[in-house]
Amino acid sequence: MIEIDVRTERDIAVVVPRGRLNMVAARELRTTLTRLIEGGSTRVVVDLAETTFLDSSGLGALISGLKSARQAGGDLRVARPTPAVLTVFELTNIDKVLRPRADVEGAFDV
Repeated sequence: MIEIDVRTERDIAVVVPRGRLNMVAARELRTTLTRLIEGGSTRVVVDLAETTFLDSSGLGALISGLKSARQAGGDLRVARPTPAVLTVFELTNIDKVLRPRADVEGAFDV
């Protein structure tokens, strides 16, 4: 089971998945991201500071959200990944596409 919190800062939707982002939780994250983007929040930051585990399903949900956001004229960024999550990003080279940001506040700064 995963808990996903959503808040808005400035005009950016911040999504915070807490716990294990596995096959079951990935569906919930994908649904959350889709609803946000379809609802007009095309700039999204996924704050991974409280995500303890990430598998290929979780990666798929993030990439799906990225694609949806970009198709809607926005973008999806990730911030504050835990060491375990960052390792998965690096092993799969997803860190080249979803470049992790140090903090949520600066995720959309140039």
